[in-house]
Amino acid sequence: MATIRPFAALRPPKAYAAQVSSLPYDVMNHEEACSMAAGNPSSYLHICRADIDTSEAEIHAPATYEKSRLNLEEFLRRGILIREEKPCYYIYRQMMWGRVQTGIVGCASVDEYLDGTIKKHELTRKEKELDRINHFDTCSTQTEPVFLAYRKHEGISAAIREWIKFHKPEYDFTSEDGVTHLLWPVTDDEVIAAIRQGFEEVPTLYIADGHHRTASSAAVSAKRREQHPDYTGEEEFNYLMAVTFCDEDLFIMDYNRVVMDLNDLSRENFLTSISKDFTLTPISGTAPYAPRHKHEFGMCLAGQWYSLTAREGSFNPSHPIESLDCAILQSNLLAPILGIEDPRTSERIDFVGGIRGLEELRQRAGENGVAFALYPVTMEDLFHVADSGEIMPPKSTWFEPKLRSGLFAHEIER
Repeated sequence: MATIRPFAALRPPKAYAAQVSSLPYDVMNHEEACSMAAGNPSSYLHICRADIDTSEAEIHAPATYEKSRLNLEEFLRRGILIREEKPCYYIYRQMMWGRVQTGIVGCASVDEYLDGTIKKHELTRKEKELDRINHFDTCSTQTEPVFLAYRKHEGISAAIREWIKFHKPEYDFTSEDGVTHLLWPVTDDEVIAAIRQGFEEVPTLYIADGHHRTASSAAVSAKRREQHPDYTGEEEFNYLMAVTFCDEDLFIMDYNRVVMDLNDLSRENFLTSISKDFTLTPISGTAPYAPRHKHEFGMCLAGQWYSLTAREGSFNPSHPIESLDCAILQSNLLAPILGIEDPRTSERIDFVGGIRGLEELRQRAGENGVAFALYPVTMEDLFHVADSGEIMPPKSTWFEPKLRSGLFAHEIER
């Protein structure tokens, strides 16, 4: 049984929504964040990335987290953000390239994250956790949501369909990256109860994106519980803000690899080496080659594209991790042939999200490197890994579109 409960969000009035909204805090560096917020004092980056108002050197300094808190208070004072009058759900829809994904914004239980009802599939890095711990703690607000997924539940889907059919969206705008964002507050008590009951019939939620935000929210919750030993469990600090999507709506893009050199191998020896575990087929023409199914890869070497198909016996098709294409590539080619033993730490490998296109791979590989285009992981792959208690290999999933920041925030203490 999963818990997604309504909450009274901090959010911009309709007139400010497009102006306030921003990309997530962790998809840009300091200079990019400064550029994105330039000339816009209402940009949410002043809250989620207050280093644009301090300095790059102080990006993780107490002064920057305090500046986030002060900016949040200033946004509320100026009416750029308002506080919802009553707890409710929000239906959040994104449209990109003709695709639509529609989720429920609500609050998930920290205890269900701790007991495994909310399942994870990635490892987290302590330094990234600490950043959002300090940010959420200082602001007493979860400023950006976690991205959760669940297997389709018809009752939830019906409630969403019916509300959208008879209500106009509060927000409807297209951001600079071409993604359209719509938001409907769900204020009717009966519909709220129906949505809540629907989630109570969902056995498991899955973190699609936002593992660090989830872990950080749980850490701040633990701190608040220590500060309030008489807590009841109903306090807002026991919950974390999330947008929760049905799996059928979600789209995972390919997450590709570029290796900067051939590990001192000649091109001929490299091609001979990989033919042991892969069937190799040159592709005519200069157009990038995208794999058409699982266990097939596109490879670009010195501008020439190839199709690589993993041979039977080179991987375990029944294992949740070993059957993933990124794992097959790593164990049969990247590690034994190119010497990339740990892709998390190697400086010789780069990862390129599918949003950038395959031509980017050819350019990055140049004349001396090699690039690999992977077939995208599926939601069922992700669920299988999480259900098995396993951890996905690094850089396995690239979700698009990204959740927009600034459209809702969750106060954990007033």
